[in-house]
Amino acid sequence: MINTISVMLSALFIRKALLVGTLISLCAALLGVSLVLKRYSMIGDGLSHVGFGVLTIATSLGMTTPLYVAIPVVTIAAILLLKIGDRGKIKSDSAIALISSSALAIGVAVTSVTTGMNTDVCNFMFGSILSMSKADVIISVSVSIIVAILFVIYYRKLFAVTFDEDFAKASGLKASRYSNLIAILTALVIVIGMRMMGVMLISSIIIFPALTSMIMFKSFKKVVISSAVISIVSFWIGIYLAYVYNISTGAMIVIVNLVLFILFTIIDKILHD
Repeated sequence: MINTISVMLSALFIRKALLVGTLISLCAALLGVSLVLKRYSMIGDGLSHVGFGVLTIATSLGMTTPLYVAIPVVTIAAILLLKIGDRGKIKSDSAIALISSSALAIGVAVTSVTTGMNTDVCNFMFGSILSMSKADVIISVSVSIIVAILFVIYYRKLFAVTFDEDFAKASGLKASRYSNLIAILTALVIVIGMRMMGVMLISSIIIFPALTSMIMFKSFKKVVISSAVISIVSFWIGIYLAYVYNISTGAMIVIVNLVLFILFTIIDKILHD
């Protein structure tokens, strides 16, 4: 095992993947707690489909760094989803399904009449963190650091908005501003995380660590810290197993998260029976 890890770390692309994956896992876990508590768990799924549509169009047009296009478009989509859900004319889950399916259909249609299902498109669909370009790494690391810093700076306000948005408004807090911040940060993490997990699995690294932590802990702070640790550990174990057994990295990370969720559930049952 030690020899295998040594060989892994000797490869530059593995070291890049570990750096990017650790930062993305951390950010996804931090935001995941708020999203789960606010019942916006599936927003990650919807935004990833929007991201796929934008990335495939950008790739079809020959753009070498499609993330530059995807980040602002998915951010706008996140805010729109939040606004549509708040107005009450269309429920949030229906809005997510409406926008995500439309974006996915547009992406597939554009792909089918232009480049076809090439390597770049498949990487966005199923994830390929080990094939990230230098530009992807720089963007991902930069965005992850910005997301983590903003989360720490506005931690108390995000906490207030997460638990009771109406009370936060009554207290004079501009709740909508911080709800928008959660949506924007989520959009950023979704876009940069698609290279690691793919469209199909990106929402899992947002939801799983938060749900697993909530089994054992009740306070917001403990859940956030536990979620971050679980997410990073799951990524490290997942990428190791993927390397050893030649399995999709994204799929392996989700499987590890699932195992930890089941393990925590069993432990909680034993402790409280």
